[in-house]
Amino acid sequence: MHTKESLIADLHNLGINPKGTLLVHSSYKKIGPVTGRADTVLDTFQEYMKDGLLVFPTHSWAYINAGNPIFSVKDSPSCVGILTELFRNRPHVIRSAHPTHSVAALGKDAEAFTSGDEYCNTPCARESSWGRLLDRNAQIMLVGVDLTKNTFIHGIEEWANIPGRMTDVYKPLQTITADGRIIDVPSRRHCGETWSDYFWKVDEILLRRKAMYLGRFGNAETRVCNARKTAEVLMEMLRDIPDLFSNNNPLDKKTIDEYSTSKKE
Repeated sequence: MHTKESLIADLHNLGINPKGTLLVHSSYKKIGPVTGRADTVLDTFQEYMKDGLLVFPTHSWAYINAGNPIFSVKDSPSCVGILTELFRNRPHVIRSAHPTHSVAALGKDAEAFTSGDEYCNTPCARESSWGRLLDRNAQIMLVGVDLTKNTFIHGIEEWANIPGRMTDVYKPLQTITADGRIIDVPSRRHCGETWSDYFWKVDEILLRRKAMYLGRFGNAETRVCNARKTAEVLMEMLRDIPDLFSNNNPLDKKTIDEYSTSKKE
């Protein structure tokens, strides 16, 4: 049975910076049995990151669309797991106001980190919270999930202007902010949603380039990505291979070997 103390030790062993910025993607079930269940897991993260910034995705892309266009910061549930839904409702947590790809943050600079997402017309704009992960050189934890759940990679694709990844049409979405304002947010959407299912293809390269490493949090195999190093590696690859994530075919050994060393070296 895992406890808050044992999970805090796991975060320490994973090399998580308690004064930095941490984004957590998660599968609660993969962590295994925990005394106090999901609330203890969140207590663990909050205590460990009390001097830093703790962030969880609180997406709503699964149900906010042209037929159901109104997103409420206060009331719209997260569609990406129980920890994210519980976290957004905790005291002092601030949720950003993007209609499909919001995040919730607690701690150092949380208000500044989440501000302005409602004015971004793509899911992971460079000036959004997703871009601020890069600015802050955040750590991205993937607890019991793999790279296919790493929304930050969607951001890298956006910033690299990969053809065919975004709709040309803007969906007429709206956000109801925490203070009750209604804001029109005409939004482009990801098209070809299965592309994120192929993010796993760069797993070995990110490990070799030390942009990511493996450990455990509870029972869960956990990946920890460095935002800047991950962006550097994937920007380099996407410049050369724009259709990198367009299919589910594994990369060949030659490609893996080629990009396992920076071309700047």
